[in-house]
Amino acid sequence: MNIKRKIFILLFLTLILLTNLSFASYSTVTMNVVEEPVCTIELGENSKFEKKLISKDLNNKEVTIQLQVKNDEVKPTGEIMLVLDNSDSMNNTVDGTKTRKELIFDSAKTLVSNLLKDNEELKIGIVSFSTNTDISKEGSSEDANLVSSLSNDISKLNNAISNIKADGPRTNLESGLDLASGQFTKTDNNKYMIVLTDGVPNVALNYDKNYYSDDVISKTKSKLQQLKQSNINVITMLTGIDDEKYIPATTTKSFGEIIEEIFGTTSNPTVGKFYYVTDNEVESIIKNDIYNSLIPENKTLKDIKIIDYFPAEIINNFDFAYVSEANIGTISATVDKSNNSITWTIPELANGETATVQYKLKLRKF
Repeated sequence: MNIKRKIFILLFLTLILLTNLSFASYSTVTMNVVEEPVCTIELGENSKFEKKLISKDLNNKEVTIQLQVKNDEVKPTGEIMLVLDNSDSMNNTVDGTKTRKELIFDSAKTLVSNLLKDNEELKIGIVSFSTNTDISKEGSSEDANLVSSLSNDISKLNNAISNIKADGPRTNLESGLDLASGQFTKTDNNKYMIVLTDGVPNVALNYDKNYYSDDVISKTKSKLQQLKQSNINVITMLTGIDDEKYIPATTTKSFGEIIEEIFGTTSNPTVGKFYYVTDNEVESIIKNDIYNSLIPENKTLKDIKIIDYFPAEIINNFDFAYVSEANIGTISATVDKSNNSITWTIPELANGETATVQYKLKLRKF
């Protein structure tokens, strides 16, 4: 995929302050770098431009500045927690031959296999949720189970999915989200949570003992929002809702209203991506849509134009010289005195490439 747009970067970055400035005698001038800032501008989803001070020689009254554009549009390796509904409604037959459990779990196994074939460094873990078959434990952390910790072993993960029993009487999504969120490492990488469910949440952790209540809705939605705040990318697929106008006896809200309060809509989800689908769409959504949102993408940055402006204090008091020429693209041979700038043009920067140029500013002798 190509990013075909021009990126204009206008920088006004003063790096150097002079103290005891007296140009009557060069030797009496003291030069201090009072801060060493880094100016960073994001490009695309993962790429960036950076300008920073990389070295200084205060005795010789000079500093070296680096401009760098880095194309990191391939999504870095990361971690995925697969959160699977194991409520007993998953045993319902949906196409005359397959149960919903078979439909969703088999698609999930294909997803796991394909993702790990694409990226061996990816780690995937699995959590199942519904409510505990022991009613006394309903609404507790025991409504969810860690089926597999983070792993890149396809056989281990798919066997773990196959061994999940769909026997939970109700749906405690919050318990699954809570358990899954605790499985991620502290490594600074992409983190995803994929939720595959066929039920409207009717129970939550420490809920008010009323199914489908506002307390359940609030706690489940709040947990989703907490995941977003923790930089966890959430992808949710909900299926199996035959009648969204149905109003359970324990509430005055319909399934459709509860779903929208918790998950939002497909066009305006509470967090991440939300797929609200029929059973016959399940395989395509999991194997295609969700898969495509997780695989690495190669993107080329095109027509990048960087204009680096210099404050008058720099132009009037420093000599400019390149330390290294731009390794990619073309850059002004000298500072353009009409607007006190240099212009760096990069026609194309492929994925994984880094364009760099360095220049030196040296205090001028008067």
